[in-house]
Amino acid sequence: MQKMLAGELYHAGDAEIQAAQEAAFAWMARYNGAIGAPQATRDALLRERLGALGEGAVIRPPFHCDYGFNIRLGAGAFLNFNCVILDVVEVSIGERTQIGPAVQIYTADHPRDPATRATGYEFGRPVIIGRNVWIGGGAIILPGITIGDDAVIGAGAVVTRDVPAGATALGNPARVR
Repeated sequence: MQKMLAGELYHAGDAEIQAAQEAAFAWMARYNGAIGAPQATRDALLRERLGALGEGAVIRPPFHCDYGFNIRLGAGAFLNFNCVILDVVEVSIGERTQIGPAVQIYTADHPRDPATRATGYEFGRPVIIGRNVWIGGGAIILPGITIGDDAVIGAGAVVTRDVPAGATALGNPARVR
């Protein structure tokens, strides 16, 4: 687990990692089962699992993640239905950031060398999303990406490179316009 959290090569079959994922799966079943519950109930569930939950942050279920404890949401952040966050390392989402439905945020990555990849080892690279960002539905944010404050990511964009503050990025691969 320590190697995973440090962004070093690790094996996902490690017993401690598997136990953490099983706990996350059990939590997701509870959280996603609370789809019609009051926001206060869902907030309490989010506080159980997430690394940080700012005041007024909302995640609409269903929601899927690897672990949850590596996710930090700023105050007023909003994630719409069907978001997926693969959080083997930190995912930080700033205050007032709005994330559309079916957005996918990945920190999990794999070695480029085929022999190393064949061993089953993987690693993570953090994703940092600034304040007041808007990410359109169906966008995909790849491992290691930083998106600056006030940026806009178009619906369906595949973000393969950092996006500066205040920029708009569209397309596949996303390009700053």
